[in-house]
Amino acid sequence: MARFPSKSLTPISFLQSFICQSARTLERQGGSSGLEHFIEGVGLAASFSLEMNTRDDLGYAGAITPDVYADIIIALKNEIGGHFSRASAEAGSVRIVNRICPFGDHVKEAPELCRMTASVFGGIAARNFGYAKVELKRRIALGHECCEVCVHLDPATAGDRPGDEYHREGDEIVSRSASSEARARVEARLRQVWRPPAADHSGRTRPPPAIVAESASLRAVLEVIETIAPTPATILITGETGVGKEVVARSIHAMSERADRTFLAINCGAIPESLIESTLFGHEKGAFTGAFTVHQGFFERADRGTLLLDEIDSLPVPAQSRLLRVLQEGEFERVGGCRTLRTDVRIIAASNQDLEEAVRRGRFRSDLYYRLKVIPIHIPPLRDRPDDLGPLVRHFLDRLAQKYGGAAKTLDERVWSRIRNYSWPGNLRELENVMERAFLFSRGPVIDRVDVGAELASDADSPLATAPLRLLRHDAAKVAEGKAIADALRQSGGNVRAAARRIGVTPRALHMRLKRLGIAAVAFRGHGPGNPAE
Repeated sequence: MARFPSKSLTPISFLQSFICQSARTLERQGGSSGLEHFIEGVGLAASFSLEMNTRDDLGYAGAITPDVYADIIIALKNEIGGHFSRASAEAGSVRIVNRICPFGDHVKEAPELCRMTASVFGGIAARNFGYAKVELKRRIALGHECCEVCVHLDPATAGDRPGDEYHREGDEIVSRSASSEARARVEARLRQVWRPPAADHSGRTRPPPAIVAESASLRAVLEVIETIAPTPATILITGETGVGKEVVARSIHAMSERADRTFLAINCGAIPESLIESTLFGHEKGAFTGAFTVHQGFFERADRGTLLLDEIDSLPVPAQSRLLRVLQEGEFERVGGCRTLRTDVRIIAASNQDLEEAVRRGRFRSDLYYRLKVIPIHIPPLRDRPDDLGPLVRHFLDRLAQKYGGAAKTLDERVWSRIRNYSWPGNLRELENVMERAFLFSRGPVIDRVDVGAELASDADSPLATAPLRLLRHDAAKVAEGKAIADALRQSGGNVRAAARRIGVTPRALHMRLKRLGIAAVAFRGHGPGNPAE
């Protein structure tokens, strides 16, 4: 059983730890689908007694007006240490601002607790007016200078505003979060259509992608996915490396009418320029030296399905012209062929670069850019989504416990603080790797050490720097390095240059590492787009 951290224990840190541990217990027993639902449930359950106590203090009884409602929620929050006040709002809404969070600065390490405030406000409003939508516009927990909460009391004016809805159904208050329901539907479809890659050497297959979306920005992305997935529209997904663009693309495919057909993902940056057109469009026998058979390209193989073109900015201009024709006419020819082929494939493009800048510099065709950008979806970096950080950490730790067959582990308060304060330039991919290292090197159920950023190569007083553990760390690091290189080679189809770009080293440095680790790049041909190693 996980224990709470014993050092620097405060009432706030105890509350955070208790809520997290309780949620995990409920998850293992099948009684809750996540921490956010648990916190929201606590807020809804507490809202009645909080309202009644505050009504007694203020002398309010019977039916109330929106103005009295504002007095109640401000009074109860200020009683426990907040600095809330009323602000002007449009008709049918109540707007509250706050300068001091009742949880103090600790709330920045657990922004999930804001959901408790939202559910208390929503529960009281729905109980008295039948309906409420709570919109958290600004939050101290996310680094804003203040909190700003809008409670919309009229469903007709709430419209498509963001936020969670609360309804009174008899004597019960229920929450209906459109984005949470969208997440559940998208994740369910992903599991239904998931076709795992072949098992690795250990016999394990990769589990289906999970949807972790607590931030408003990702919740909005999920709602967009549900809206546009059933349509044939072309989609352009942008965002930094490691933010989850492929998971979004797979979700769109899973929610579409093509879900029972093929989904193919190709990294355009991993294909040598001389082979890009052959890889995408195929080639005829004898089209060039070494073309001994007819080769079907990705557009043929993905017919009636979905094709993800990642790193679309890497396409050379000639290939961009052929791609534009496929998008406009649904027609192409194999390299060396004279017969026009037709394909019915949905294109999802993705890029971690500024395509508008590429257009201005003449490196990317403007007509192709606008043809791809029918539906743009931008995924913000992890540093701009602190709401997602905690749920992602818990998700990765749960998967690691399953992967390595051990007990679940938790993070102590200092580690949580370090994770919250780090900018995560590698986004989800970096977070997952850091969690795996921390999980493996932690001997107990509580992880009290995590290596992020420059700390990985320094911190001589770390427990990992002692002599026996230094040898263990060397061996584990060697294994981890080999796994990272193998993954990069597998994704790039054995192309050393592309794999080097993926892991951020020069091709020469990667060749040296391959030699030191005894890894043969040629062994990975056929795992990716089929490019030869360079």
